[in-house]
Amino acid sequence: MREISYRDAINETLREEMERDERVILLGEDISLYGGPRRVTWGLVESFGEDRVRDTPISENTIIGTGLGAAITGMRPVVEISYIDFALLAMDQIGNQVAKLSYMTGGQTKVPLVIRTQGGSGGGTAAQHSQSLEMLFVHIPGLKVVIPATPYDAKGLLKTAIRDDGPVIFIEHKLLYVVKGMVSVKEYLIPFGELAIARRGSDITIVTYSAMLLKVMEAAEMLHQEGIEVEVLDLRTLIPLDIDGVLASVKKTGRLLIVHEASLVGGMGAEIAAQVQEQAFDYLDAPITRLGAASVPIPYSESLERLVFPNKEKIVAAAHALIGLPSPSF
Repeated sequence: MREISYRDAINETLREEMERDERVILLGEDISLYGGPRRVTWGLVESFGEDRVRDTPISENTIIGTGLGAAITGMRPVVEISYIDFALLAMDQIGNQVAKLSYMTGGQTKVPLVIRTQGGSGGGTAAQHSQSLEMLFVHIPGLKVVIPATPYDAKGLLKTAIRDDGPVIFIEHKLLYVVKGMVSVKEYLIPFGELAIARRGSDITIVTYSAMLLKVMEAAEMLHQEGIEVEVLDLRTLIPLDIDGVLASVKKTGRLLIVHEASLVGGMGAEIAAQVQEQAFDYLDAPITRLGAASVPIPYSESLERLVFPNKEKIVAAAHALIGLPSPSF
């Protein structure tokens, strides 16, 4: 094991998979010499050449369409959409072609396409570059949706995605690229549909994913100082969803809080809450609670941006309410 950044874990994975399989190619805007907007593909063109690390026009529809064509003709492309907000320009390709082609051909056509993109708030990137749109893809049958929070998971899940014979939406977070964590030097893959227990506890289950894991872990430590033990679950993949892992934890703690950066309305919290309500109602000692972003465009102002999203103080306050304690004063 060694400590590397989230960015380096993804870069290392791409390099290793390109060395392992010559069918793996990269497509995206400025991904060769510039390494993409977040420098994730930095240095790969020098190793593999412009035939396998290809810059594309500034046209998301073209990028996805080219990746789809390459995938169904024998390649294993990894395409990059620089901001998840821009995936809206390619939703016809993603929703009506990429997600459905295998089904519509009775499984005769495989679509081993990975769509890498990054979303989330931070850095004052404002309303058109700060959205968390993962639920758009969750709602489309035929897509797998992967959203790792740690360097270790980013590497293991990306390897699984590249080797999968179906389309995978691989969502990174702009604030995680510089975060460091322990990553094995030995090869490993992480299967889809298995959540990670980031912290064990007995009083409250908190379900989260992506960069919000960091805030949840801070809140869990604050609650621990008060004698409240939180079990923190990192989903890692939204489709497939490890609902069995969530249910097992809820049956132990009796309380559920779901925290995500996406809009609260129609967010992943709503889906999880519905499934837990249907399958584990008798185990609940308190109503299920959700925290998510306010339903507003993301402000450019840093101070206003902070008001939109859950933070450790809001998470602690929600946990207090679930336990039946008064709201803390911060």
